[in-house]
Amino acid sequence: MTDRSEGNEYPFDPETVESQRDSRLDPAPLIIGGFVGVAGVLILLEPVVDPVAVGEFRLRPVALSAVSLTVGLLLGGVIYLRRGRRLVGLAHGVTGVGWALTIAGTAFGSGSVLLFGLAVVVGGSLALATQLRTLA
Repeated sequence: MTDRSEGNEYPFDPETVESQRDSRLDPAPLIIGGFVGVAGVLILLEPVVDPVAVGEFRLRPVALSAVSLTVGLLLGGVIYLRRGRRLVGLAHGVTGVGWALTIAGTAFGSGSVLLFGLAVVVGGSLALATQLRTLA
């Protein structure tokens, strides 16, 4: 049973949900999710697709996947920070920077940059988890 007494509205009441529905579709999460989705598809294609020629380089789908994920995360960071959603924006941005460093470290053969990028990703994730615990 739900408590619908004064001040305790049931948040999933169909009438409430219908009245709050916005007819406009926000493209930002779709674009960000699109980049992340492409990254996932490229990872799945890794075993069955040969490396792709990009200029004079031949890149494996897993490398292109990391780039697509990084673009999506960095774009998400910019979009959400501009909208004033600080926590979500920082989570996307810090993780995007970490992945960018990881890609750069791998591409240029720098183990220290690679490890620093991974540390940024892990550190950002831990910081986000800490923030989420305080919000709950």
